[in-house]
Amino acid sequence: MNYMQNVLKISITVLVALSLVACGSKAAKDKKGELGDMKVKLEKLKKDKSGLDMQIRQLEEQIAKADPSSVQAQKLVSVDTLRMQDFAHFIELQGKIDADNVVYVAPSGAPGIVRAIYVKAGDRVSKGQTLVKLDDALARQGLIGAQQQAGVLKSRLDQAQNVYERHQNLWKQNIGTELNVINAKADVDALQSQLRAAQAQVSAAQEQVNQTVVRAQISGVVDKVNIKLGETFTGMSGNQPQIQLVNNSNLKVVTPVPENYISRVKRGDSVLVVVSETGKPYRSVISVVGASIDPSGRTFTTEAKLPSDPLLKTNQLATMKILDYKAKGAVTAPVNVVQSDEKGKYVYIVEKTGDKYIARKRVVIIGETYEGQTEIKSGLTGGEVIITEGYQTVYEGQALAISKN
Repeated sequence: MNYMQNVLKISITVLVALSLVACGSKAAKDKKGELGDMKVKLEKLKKDKSGLDMQIRQLEEQIAKADPSSVQAQKLVSVDTLRMQDFAHFIELQGKIDADNVVYVAPSGAPGIVRAIYVKAGDRVSKGQTLVKLDDALARQGLIGAQQQAGVLKSRLDQAQNVYERHQNLWKQNIGTELNVINAKADVDALQSQLRAAQAQVSAAQEQVNQTVVRAQISGVVDKVNIKLGETFTGMSGNQPQIQLVNNSNLKVVTPVPENYISRVKRGDSVLVVVSETGKPYRSVISVVGASIDPSGRTFTTEAKLPSDPLLKTNQLATMKILDYKAKGAVTAPVNVVQSDEKGKYVYIVEKTGDKYIARKRVVIIGETYEGQTEIKSGLTGGEVIITEGYQTVYEGQALAISKN
């Protein structure tokens, strides 16, 4: 009996699950169908609107012809006169400020235990100034031992030199033998050689002592001090320098440029560098163009030098504006007034006939666009009165009313 009840429960559960799946599938299909219906409805409304717009224009033209003085046939617009002016186009890219002289300080010899730190972050230092003193106990012991050895050899050499001179004097008086002179001279030569080796060891030991003094390789500002007394100074801790010096007198902006600009960016191009924190642009030229493409970002590197400014810091973000195109006496128009249709680009200008203003459609060929202005390469010559507001709904030959604002 219990077995039959369990089977019945399982069967009911399966049927409910199948019903829910079927309902869910039906709901998804219904939702998809509703979305398709909405798209079809939207396209129909667009077509209806286009047809209505055409009918409105035709009626306005008929009214204008039947009653030219009719106010209803006039379209209120705002206008402006096109002027010829110099036009420039910039490629704007994000970069960062770097320095030619950024030094990661490291011991000139073996790593050592820090016994004294003489600087802190922000301090200005001169080339050769002492920054850190490392433990020199072993180095000094080596120096003392080498000096003592050299001292012993120096005493022996003095003694051998004295013996040699005596034998030489006696030999000049025909006293003694020539062999005594030769042997004494050999002793002197051997001790001189040993003394030179010992003195070299003293110099090496002295250099090891000197290497326990860590000095600045350049003049600049101490940017980082990530070391404490008693720690081992190696120059780097993980991926971070333990002491870093920066010379801000030779700053530059480093910018990755997408590879599609290869033909438009070259060494010597004028640039404007904008750093938001300083509130002023810096004029420069591209001094370095990378010779390879970074495979990960598909970019090449450019550099431009910056003037010395206390407000500029390494790793600050900067916008590099690269001048890649300029034209003198160009005709420009606001980018928003340039419209498009199946035949290309066009604008509406105002033509005055007697005391009436008429809209005229002018097909134009445009060039570069920058900061809201588009260069008009043909179709306009400058001096035309262009419609700047209301241009979206005017048509060829429509009577216009000029806004006084």
